[in-house]
Amino acid sequence: MQKPQQSHPFEFDLKETKPNIGGVSSKGKLSCTYDLVEQMQYLYVHVVKAKDLPGNIDSYVEVKLGNYRGLTKHFENRSNHEWNQVFAFSKDRIQASLLEVAIKNKEELVGRVFFDLVDISKRVPPDSPLAPQWYRMEDSKAEKSKGELMLAVWMGTQADEAFPDAWNSEAAMVSPELVANIRSKVYLSPKLWYVRVNVIEAQDLVPSDKSRYPEAFVKVSLGNQSLRTTISQCKTLNPMWNEDLMFVVAEPYEESLIITAEDRVGQNKAEILGRCVIPLHNVQRRLDDIPVNPKWFNLEKHEGEQKKETQFSSRLHLRVCLDGGYHVLDESAHYSSDLRPTAKQLWKRSIGILEVGIISARGLFPMKTRDGQGTTDAYCVAKYGQKWIRTRTIVDSLAPKWNEQYTWEVYDPCTVITIGVFDNGHIQKPGGDKSLKDSRIGKVRIRLSTLSADRVYTHSYPLLLLNDSGLKKMGEVELAVRFSSLSLINMLFMYSQPMFPKMHHVHPLPSVVREGLRCFAAQIVLSRLSRAEPPLRKEVVEYMLDVDSNMWSVRRSKANVFRIMNVLSRLVAIGMWFDYICSWKQPLISILFHLIFMIFVFYPGLILPLIFIFLLSIGIWNFRWRPRHPPHMETKLSHADVAHIDELDEELDTFPTSKSFDTVKARYDRLRCVAGRVQTVLGDVASQLERFQNLLSWRDPRATTLFVTFCLIAAIVLLVIPFRAVTLLIGFYVLRHPRFRNKLPSVPFNFFRRLPSRVDSIF
Repeated sequence: MQKPQQSHPFEFDLKETKPNIGGVSSKGKLSCTYDLVEQMQYLYVHVVKAKDLPGNIDSYVEVKLGNYRGLTKHFENRSNHEWNQVFAFSKDRIQASLLEVAIKNKEELVGRVFFDLVDISKRVPPDSPLAPQWYRMEDSKAEKSKGELMLAVWMGTQADEAFPDAWNSEAAMVSPELVANIRSKVYLSPKLWYVRVNVIEAQDLVPSDKSRYPEAFVKVSLGNQSLRTTISQCKTLNPMWNEDLMFVVAEPYEESLIITAEDRVGQNKAEILGRCVIPLHNVQRRLDDIPVNPKWFNLEKHEGEQKKETQFSSRLHLRVCLDGGYHVLDESAHYSSDLRPTAKQLWKRSIGILEVGIISARGLFPMKTRDGQGTTDAYCVAKYGQKWIRTRTIVDSLAPKWNEQYTWEVYDPCTVITIGVFDNGHIQKPGGDKSLKDSRIGKVRIRLSTLSADRVYTHSYPLLLLNDSGLKKMGEVELAVRFSSLSLINMLFMYSQPMFPKMHHVHPLPSVVREGLRCFAAQIVLSRLSRAEPPLRKEVVEYMLDVDSNMWSVRRSKANVFRIMNVLSRLVAIGMWFDYICSWKQPLISILFHLIFMIFVFYPGLILPLIFIFLLSIGIWNFRWRPRHPPHMETKLSHADVAHIDELDEELDTFPTSKSFDTVKARYDRLRCVAGRVQTVLGDVASQLERFQNLLSWRDPRATTLFVTFCLIAAIVLLVIPFRAVTLLIGFYVLRHPRFRNKLPSVPFNFFRRLPSRVDSIF
């Protein structure tokens, strides 16, 4: 299969668009809050109830417009006929001039009402639905029939308050049982906590073989998470450990801590010495680094499934707490959309509002075949913070138009929103193939710090997907994004704060532990969202959370190496420029450089001010070429356009590998684990170097403004204060006693960590 980029080298570029977004007046001012999407006209029919119907009948209402037919719920043998349902018909798909609303008893017509669409379209669209009124019905002979129907009919847009819960004309193409699968939905991630179990010591751990001391260890289980301590080095009946075991749990708590003391009696064989169960709702919550009070827990003896009664019991000394001072990562730290701690008491005020208009897609790749033709049933999923949104599914379209707008509160500008496009694989008749999955089409990541405040960005983003045959463009998605700042001072102040909560720096978790907890957190989120109605399915959540982002990939490792080389190439250019000066190829430039060098020798106090003035001038000069568009997935940066088939086969291979030979499998998996860590290190090094590069690139306009302002102030201060005094102060500060050091990172370090890198442009 030929790769698309070989024949169309520019089709992966970001394209600026000018959609006819709604709510814009002739003077260009916004006239409504639903203003980041194009207005879509809908014919709304609100069926409320009926009265004076003949007897107790099996009644339902049929709303018919051309080829579209919507049905209310059925009432069997009831005199009370109240449906209170809303139907929405897209104006673009209306091919009839007459609307029919009929009440039926099974298949027999009871009465009906007709509306001329010409009269309805002449009405001014209201801000809210019209008040329903009673209509006298007529029978099949156009004569007045017994009974009246209360309903309302009006023309409106997708901003109408009745739209989210309305039966949409898209639902006419699926069975009524599956209508919920195509509606838009808002989800909330469960609130995640870290559970810390500090295993201190035990008393009276008596093994069955009383002639030996136990080789004791403690095993702690929480749901499908299971960890154990090392074997105690204290070979007595009262062993000691003082080890921390960390777990992830979600509210509401569905599992309890199961703690087991065991004795290793042989190779891969252990004897249970006692067990206790700790309900999580009884566990103390901790917001800071102050240790909770330890408690003694009695261990119960068990033989098989039966609890054994004993005169005395062994005991475990534990500290158990819910750590609310950490942020529980369920997504990669590089693409994190939320950095707040778990405990709400530690949250700060929001600094802005993020608004995203999901307008449309075009050129989507056909993901399935229906009636002999390729088609796609596309929907979008966006995740930011704890809020997930899912647009409605546009059935049978390669150029769907959603025009849905969503809003999030922003607590940190250095966060990323992820938007994915999927094909709905569950639009089928009930009883169909349950193994079908929602297929990936592509996704977009946008870092908020790269957006100017209060500016509307309208772009068409390429949807790229890697498979075992290479890189493939699956289409484009058109988005409108606006990041509004509530307080510029508070936003700039965030650049001096640590990215993660205080506990991450006072008691940092090892990277291996943190990554393992992230996997468990992702599984918990996946499980909870898959139980919603309609569910946000496993394959969708995994793709949005980048569950496999740390797996070994030759392609990503190459990309990280070339990122480092790209940054270091600036240093190479400086060396070549210095060599050019020394070669005297242009004597005038070489003489000028010698004069500057002599000035620095005789007046060393000018070195630092001139350096900051030079950086200031570069920052001002680069303002003309500052990035105008938000970053997006770059094929060249990701090395996706030159990836070899064998490399892609290795990258997309399952873990553990599906290779047949056991020896090759073990070596292959071990190599991938080690190489994955090397890949992470390379990526971190590349990110640090790119942050230096982005100090003056205006990639983050607020950060560059702060740094340029600092350069100006530093240049003035260094001109006034003697150079020797500044050097002395800096030296004393760097060499200060640890007593005067703060455990939290310094302001320059926090500022540097918040600078953007190109890691969010790699997929």
